[in-house]
Amino acid sequence: MSLDAPYDPHNIFAKIIAGDMPSVQLYEDDDTLAFMDVFPQSEGHCLVVHKTAPATNLLAIEPQALSAVMNGVQKITKAVVKGLSPDGVRVAQFNGAPAGQTVFHLHFHVIPVYEGAALGAHASGGPAAPDVLEPVAAKIRAAL
Repeated sequence: MSLDAPYDPHNIFAKIIAGDMPSVQLYEDDDTLAFMDVFPQSEGHCLVVHKTAPATNLLAIEPQALSAVMNGVQKITKAVVKGLSPDGVRVAQFNGAPAGQTVFHLHFHVIPVYEGAALGAHASGGPAAPDVLEPVAAKIRAAL
């Protein structure tokens, strides 16, 4: 998908926001939703999305909405660090299929990094079951 493709309101993240697709949720406010990535690159890998901005990528979002979602990204990143005690944390965002974007709803990855543990490849492997994600999510929620 190109950088200027129209927003598809039926993408999987829009379905999660609408409650039409299950997710292991971490945090929600008027503007943002954070939930566990079902294809985690490390323990605690989560995603933050804007709930109402119809943006496929960073280039398509209005500045006010971007500011709101970045506040959510920082809030979740702090909770991941406090709740999971990783050695580092990576915040990533992809724009366009050639850059690695697989869901065309603007989203930010918060990926804890643990020394000595290799990160999994982006959007690969099998999906993690909710019962595996939930105990990690509980630690993040408790740190909010």
